[in-house]
Amino acid sequence: MSFFIVRRLVSGFLVIAGIVLVVFFLFMVLPGDPARLTLGQRSDISTLQAVNKEFGLDKPKRIQLLEYLNDLSPLSYNELTNESQTKYHYLVLIRVNTSIGLVLKWPYLRTSYQTRQKVSDILIEALPNTIVLALAAFIIASVFGILIGLLAAIYKGSVFENIIMIIANIGISVPSFFAAIIIAWVFGFLLSRYTGLSMTGSLYDVDPFSGKYLSLENLVLPAIALGVRPLAIIAQLTRSSMLDVLNNDYMRTAKAKGLGKAAIVIRHGLRNALNPVLTAVSGWLASLMAGAFFIEYIFGWRGLGKITVDALLTSDLPVVMGSVLFIGLIFVVVNIFVDILYGVLDPRVRVN
Repeated sequence: MSFFIVRRLVSGFLVIAGIVLVVFFLFMVLPGDPARLTLGQRSDISTLQAVNKEFGLDKPKRIQLLEYLNDLSPLSYNELTNESQTKYHYLVLIRVNTSIGLVLKWPYLRTSYQTRQKVSDILIEALPNTIVLALAAFIIASVFGILIGLLAAIYKGSVFENIIMIIANIGISVPSFFAAIIIAWVFGFLLSRYTGLSMTGSLYDVDPFSGKYLSLENLVLPAIALGVRPLAIIAQLTRSSMLDVLNNDYMRTAKAKGLGKAAIVIRHGLRNALNPVLTAVSGWLASLMAGAFFIEYIFGWRGLGKITVDALLTSDLPVVMGSVLFIGLIFVVVNIFVDILYGVLDPRVRVN
């Protein structure tokens, strides 16, 4: 088991390293001159030179890559100055000399070109909104998907099942951003006087008199839009799994004992039918966080997605790079956790 965990950690590290290299190549090599992208084509030469010097963009690309890797690495060589301590907040492990040492620090994602604010602070501020949205969508998809799939299996061959399967197929086929536009238009605009919901809004609103306050009603539409596709998939998985379980011998034995239909379905059927469903959806939370990018932008939900799209529009490359790396790290960590959990529950996974 220890070797299995180490192998997963090493593979995760390699994936993260690959993501870092790809992100640097896409946003720092291909665009040409990041400073000109940020300031616009009409910027004067002196301003461009000042920005390039401030952010180290005047150095050769290989030097920029090495410095970027050094910034991201928890273990790195740094100048031991007050300015460097304020920037990295490091702990000195080994002093090479009086001015340079090996330090332990949090990965440094640099600063925004537009606001000069630390990228890590921007992402941490937006992260809770994205987590809340992804969790809400995950709960909606799991609860209603399992319930709908269960009812479809119980009423197999009926008109009800046919309608559910048609709706589920539509939910799988329709892209999330298109579903978000339709949901926002219908329930947030056309029917807003009846639903009381708005097309845009975030987890917190600001009142000029009372200040910042929680607005959970703004969560309803984006959570539904984000959860539509996984809900449809879970419904189909639950239906298929439940139909297989209902045909097993122990289900017929329970029926022969005189147990009621509800007890048979819930106590004996649903418990076994949910195993493959839970296995399939266990790693979806990270996927929902990544899928929330365009959903957040459509609904004006101030999370990682909205921050990243806004940064793309203004060519604020450090924010975009930091957001992509952050989402990639979440994917890797979640997948490693799920793999280790599978290895604990099923020893055959460790062998394979």
